Amino acid sequence: MTKKKPNLALAATALQEHFPGLPLESLVSSNRTFPITSRVDLQRALDQVFQDSQTKLHGLHARYAHETITVAHLLITDQFPVVLSPIQQDDVDCGDAVPTRCLQRALWLAESDGIRFACLLGPAVQFGRGTGIHFEITVPAGEEAAQFVNNLFAHIQKKVHETASYRGKVISLEFMPDFSGTAGNIRVHKLPRISRENVILPTRTLELLERNVTGFAQQRTELQRLGLPVKKGLLFYGPPGTGKTYTIQYLATQLPDHTTLLITAEHVALLDQYFQLARHLQPAVIVLEDVDLIGRARETMDGACEESMLNKLLNEMDGLREDAEIFFVLTTNRPEQLEAALASRPGRIDQAIEFPLPDEVGRRQLIRLYSRGLVIADELAQTVVKKTSGVSAAFIKELMRRSAQFYLQAKRTGDLTQQDVDDALDEMLFAGGSLNRKLLGAFGSELSH
Repeated sequence: MTKKKPNLALAATALQEHFPGLPLESLVSSNRTFPITSRVDLQRALDQVFQDSQTKLHGLHARYAHETITVAHLLITDQFPVVLSPIQQDDVDCGDAVPTRCLQRALWLAESDGIRFACLLGPAVQFGRGTGIHFEITVPAGEEAAQFVNNLFAHIQKKVHETASYRGKVISLEFMPDFSGTAGNIRVHKLPRISRENVILPTRTLELLERNVTGFAQQRTELQRLGLPVKKGLLFYGPPGTGKTYTIQYLATQLPDHTTLLITAEHVALLDQYFQLARHLQPAVIVLEDVDLIGRARETMDGACEESMLNKLLNEMDGLREDAEIFFVLTTNRPEQLEAALASRPGRIDQAIEFPLPDEVGRRQLIRLYSRGLVIADELAQTVVKKTSGVSAAFIKELMRRSAQFYLQAKRTGDLTQQDVDDALDEMLFAGGSLNRKLLGAFGSELSH
């Protein structure tokens, strides 16, 4: 018995029914490619454009999707045609309470002011790799229809720019979709809100930060009125674990209207996309951590590839207009290795801010901050301060956690004891050897048992 083939509805048939009496090859199509980072904004714009109940929405399925599906592909009816299918959506996280549902591939058939038109949405694909979002408008030939297309594109692009779903959030770009049940090329970071009293830095350092970041942001309007640049570059430098990344989280709290873009070393290939996003979502903060990995002195580089990444960074920084409301925050543990063209030129880096190892006052504050729910007597806190000369803030955070572990293991009640702290110090400083001390951020020579 011959198995009956399913009766599939062809996309070409739907188009022919929507444009009755017109040869499909006589239609005129125009398209735009939107960046993948605007997927949520584009979807919201299209939801508004096609909210009319008279619009017909169809899902599309193509057997092979290694290239961009266009209206021309919909006209193929002999082999592997594009067929109508159930609507397929991805849940895309943009930092809101509920993810936004974005269509994968879709065909709208609609009419406006007597003009029938069709819109096609799908991934823009080049050699099997996604490069953006393809959106195509198809109308009958004629000047009136052509003007309608121009107006519709202008309206959609305006809505995409106005929506800016990621504005004011902390984001980074992703190379590949993750497996969390959501899809998209932007990751939204949920950073903790950090208050000023929890930023343990020398007074001079904190004053520099506030004058050059929050104070500068507040004065931008007046600076623009005076014709002065409002973009600014900052270099955070100091030993590992001294609070550079923590301070960036604090600044994100202090600049809630700014979009913060986090660039790590593996993402430097996406620099142009980050800067494009920053221009679109400004005011913005571009954070490039461990900048010495791509911005070290040219004479220490191993080849043209490494130098090209440095040049790309410099060109992107220089390419921003002076009225761009953008902060660059570059961090490094090795400032002496940075290329002079990056670190020693105002307009790229306007202020270097040192993050030193905490002094006695700082260590005492850090002990109180990281002891959390534990009760630690003043005498014991002072002893810990003396025993931890030359360590980083990260070391003290780990010390308090391990002290708490020994406290819980001994099933103690009441105050944290000297024994708990000594056991933690022994494990961190001596049991693991010199490498362990270095890994944990013990840089000084005055550490004692």
